[in-house]
Amino acid sequence: MYRPKPYCISRKSVQEAYLKIKANKGAAGVDKMSMEAFDMQCQKHLYKLWNQMSSGSYMPPAIKLVEIPKKDGGKRPLGIPTVTDRIGQAVVSVRLGEVVDNLFHEDSYGYRPKKSALQAVAKARERCWVYNWLLDVDIRGFFDNIPHDLLMLAVEKHTDEDWMVLYIKRWLVASLELEDGTIVPRAKGVPQGSVVGPVLSNLYLHYAIDMWLKANYPDHAFERYADDAVIHCRTEEQAIHLKESLGKRLKECGLEMHEDKTKIVYCKDSNRRGETEKAVTFDFLGYTFKPRQALNAKRKVSFTNFLPAVSTKAMKAMNEKLNKLPILRIAGIEIEAVAKEMNPVLQGLINYYGKFHSSKLKGFLRGVNAKLANWAIRKYKGLRVSVTSAMKWLKRLYKRKPKLFAHWTFGSKPTMELR
Repeated sequence: MYRPKPYCISRKSVQEAYLKIKANKGAAGVDKMSMEAFDMQCQKHLYKLWNQMSSGSYMPPAIKLVEIPKKDGGKRPLGIPTVTDRIGQAVVSVRLGEVVDNLFHEDSYGYRPKKSALQAVAKARERCWVYNWLLDVDIRGFFDNIPHDLLMLAVEKHTDEDWMVLYIKRWLVASLELEDGTIVPRAKGVPQGSVVGPVLSNLYLHYAIDMWLKANYPDHAFERYADDAVIHCRTEEQAIHLKESLGKRLKECGLEMHEDKTKIVYCKDSNRRGETEKAVTFDFLGYTFKPRQALNAKRKVSFTNFLPAVSTKAMKAMNEKLNKLPILRIAGIEIEAVAKEMNPVLQGLINYYGKFHSSKLKGFLRGVNAKLANWAIRKYKGLRVSVTSAMKWLKRLYKRKPKLFAHWTFGSKPTMELR
């Protein structure tokens, strides 16, 4: 005799979640099951997951914790759920996102459909021309310290579906498995790397910061991407007051402002000549905002403008990523194969960091030509006389195939300048 499931979860939603997780790829979790292995019996695994979630019996396994390098030299903890668990989280994430996304502030840009980090950078640039000051906000260990009780109040406010509440609670307290196999229980925080984490963290900061600013500081525009936020002020006094007040607000929400990294910034340019001991530069989403030389609309008069360009930290991370490409250490292949491997990486950098003050990125990408020259020296004995010979070879290649590498078409063609 058929017994109806206590929770109404469609099999279609599980199938769609699976396709979404498959497209994103990702590493295996604590069960060591890769996406390729899951695919071999996907319908069996998906039915089991749907059956368990619909009956209320699904229990999330531990989350595999790994540490990945940060741009500033530190390490960021990253949680890796199992493939099955990621699919289950995606079912809830999609459903909850459909409910809460329309509630979010228009200047909340992180992990939202039709919103992007570049939009946040563009809006920050625009507002830095209008507001003289800003508060560059940093929350200490945000994802690791979100209080579960306050977060669940926000979740329960926006859904009356018991199964969603049940599984979110279970995911929040799922244990962590460290790299040495140690199991660590959790009483707060949302693991970075979890599928449901972005919508939960966005929902929490929607109330902790966005709505608080709207109610108490309606004249202070802001841009927020997850926990990375800048808030614009008219005067230094406003910025000082806001910093103190926001610090208190974060404490009320179980969070802590990072005093050393949260700073008041003066958006100095040719029209703002006053001297200050406060900072005149800040980093936001991989871009450094600072006074830079620019040309007016007729490109005749130079002046100082407050503009974003790719940050030093981002360039360091990009350089490390390029150096790790195995293709550059293989001499026994053709240059076309090198281009095929490198171009997706180069184009990704250009698409993101080439949007604002692109001359900074072009200068960095010219250094890629030196890497290509070093590859050519290893491949061709005749070029081992000097790096200059290799650069001449690269210039000849550029003349024959100017579109071979993505950064060449971007304006970083080979020159005799060695970087």
